[in-house]
Order: sequence, then C-alpha cells, then structure tokens
Amino acid sequence: MDARFVGIPELVEVPDVAVVVDVMRAFTVAPWAFAQGAEKIVLAGSLDEARELKARHPGWLALKDGPPAPGFDAVNSPGMLRTVDLGGRTVVQKTTAGTVGALAVKEASLVLCAGFVVAEATAQLLRSRGCDRVTFVVTGEGGKADEDLACAQYIARRAAGTETDATGFLRRAGVSRAAAELTEGVRQGVHPDDVALCLELDRFPFAVVAAVEEGLLVLRPRAVPLSIDGSSTDLR
Repeated sequence: MDARFVGIPELVEVPDVAVVVDVMRAFTVAPWAFAQGAEKIVLAGSLDEARELKARHPGWLALKDGPPAPGFDAVNSPGMLRTVDLGGRTVVQKTTAGTVGALAVKEASLVLCAGFVVAEATAQLLRSRGCDRVTFVVTGEGGKADEDLACAQYIARRAAGTETDATGFLRRAGVSRAAAELTEGVRQGVHPDDVALCLELDRFPFAVVAAVEEGLLVLRPRAVPLSIDGSSTDLR
C-alpha cells in the first residue's frame, strides 16, 4: 500500500481515500460516543454552525474543545463522555483539528476517522476495500503531532498486512506534546483519564466512516470482520 502522511495545510487536492487521524481527542471521542449509543455524529465547521445545528434540532447534543460553554452540552473528552447515555442521539462535534481535517477531505470517495481505539478496525476496512493508495491526514500541530503520526503509521502498516508491535507507536503518543498538555492541565475540558483512554489500542471493533448526508458530513460506525472466520462484530 502506498501511504502518504500529510498535515491539513498540505492538502492541495482531494485524495481518493483518506484516513483522518486525531488521537487526542476528536477521534477517540467519536468512537466513545458510538459506544455510548449515539446514532450518528455531525461534524460542524465552526462553533457558530454547531450552535445553529443544535438550535434547529433541540434533541441533538453538541460538544466542543475546551471548557463548557453556552449552547454546548459536553466537551471533547472521552473520560467525561464515557458516562453519558447517548442512546439514539445525534451528536454535533466541533474541534480544533480533527473535525477540520475531516471536512477538508469530505469529497474523497472513502473517508475514515481514526485514533488508536479503532486502529485495527480501520486497517481491516482499508484491506477489505483493497485500498492501494491512502492519504493519512495528520491533524494535530499542522501535521507535526507525533501522537497522530504514530497512529497513522501504525494503521498504515497494519493495513498493508504487516505484523507490527504497537508498543513503540503508543509510547510515542504517550510522550507527545498533546499528552503532556492534557496531563499538565494546559488544555481545558480534560478528564484525568483522557490520555490513558486515547492510548487504548483497539478498544472498539468498528471503524468510523464519514460521508456527506444532506449537505452535512456525518460519521457512522462500520463493523468490520475481526475474526479469522470472517465474522463481524457490531456494537449494536
């Protein structure tokens, strides 16, 4: 598999297949939302758009980076979200990097959003689709975030069918700038367990697929075969 690793500013053309990686924390939060029962996640391009979507759909739940704010129900923290019952709900998500990266490639034929928690499912979906050229969008720090690059590189190797020990990739993420900022309280809206939750390898047996629906970029979980007999596991 031919894998490219680019930051959001380097996206000069729409790739055919894109994997958008945000380990800390957008695309760790999204799988957690599905695990907590969310039906779908709508990615907003701005805070104002997120508020407007929630205003038009009072039953939707909106979340963002940083501290709590008027018009938002939750913050972009897996540690906080894991106790919220989202059964059947639609979540509106707006973050600093992850949602921006996904929206930048929304016209691709296949868009996956990933972190370590869905790494193997993401890799298996790429393999099952026979994707021979994949662009990995490293969203954090303009493409320099080592936690996102490490995760992207790990998924790329697994998608190519290479037996790969995840230990070194997880270690890089654990000592990244983002991990330090979350641990040291530089960022707001943080739960003490956030970093550990972001480093849980293959916590969920589904990939997160993004597609345009009625003009909005929507995330949904996609179960993939996870066993040697080809059976699949769904969270519902």
